[in-house]
Amino acid sequence: MKETRSIIKRLRAEDGCPWDRKQTPLTLVRYLIEEAYELQEALHTEDHSHIEEELGDTWFQMIFLIHLLEENPGLDFSNVIKTNSEKMIRRHPHVFGDQRAETVEDVKKTWEQVKTEEKKEKPASLLDAVTSGTPPLTRAMDLSKVTAKAGFDWDNMDGVMEKLGEEWGEFKEAMDAKDKKAASMEFGDLLFTLVNVARFAGIDPNAALASSVAKFEKRYRLMESMLAEKGLPVDRSVCAAQVDAGWDEAKQKT
Repeated sequence: MKETRSIIKRLRAEDGCPWDRKQTPLTLVRYLIEEAYELQEALHTEDHSHIEEELGDTWFQMIFLIHLLEENPGLDFSNVIKTNSEKMIRRHPHVFGDQRAETVEDVKKTWEQVKTEEKKEKPASLLDAVTSGTPPLTRAMDLSKVTAKAGFDWDNMDGVMEKLGEEWGEFKEAMDAKDKKAASMEFGDLLFTLVNVARFAGIDPNAALASSVAKFEKRYRLMESMLAEKGLPVDRSVCAAQVDAGWDEAKQKT
């Protein structure tokens, strides 16, 4: 950490980098989020050199943010570590205390109980417990989990799948009517229902989507390379048969 701190101080010096000197905690957090997503993509590749690079970038942005918060309004990082350590110990009484937790569900239940005890004031709404700054897929999953625990949920997967079919039909109707605003709303409803399908199936929608995107990119790059060797473009309007055959071959190889 000392080396990273030293680099950041040099960048923030009066004769340092104009871009780095201009950053604030609010402007920098955007880059931290971007690096976290790039790290997630790297993890899906299982390429250690790529993972190390993105992990390093994420680490740098985190330390940079800490440095900025220490500058103004005077955050005490040692207190951050102390407070977090106390919270982690408090929320794991089955590890650091005398409680027992045999399953993952036991752990989750204990975690939520401790969190509830930590919150002195009762929230105005059940949904106040859900973080608002997370990406849409994550927030959709969090909202679904919270409301499901309160009893607002389908009885089983069949109910969710029935709702999915209903939402798909409404999306098609909006598309047929060429109502872009309605289609956008119905598409959002469709995605939200799919998040609930993922919840019932025990799937992380963000991880699933990231994996599919990485798979598509890998296959497309391979197809692109194979067609280039034959002097062909990736253009179905020019050579549809060759492009389709190239895609099928790329799928078989990945």
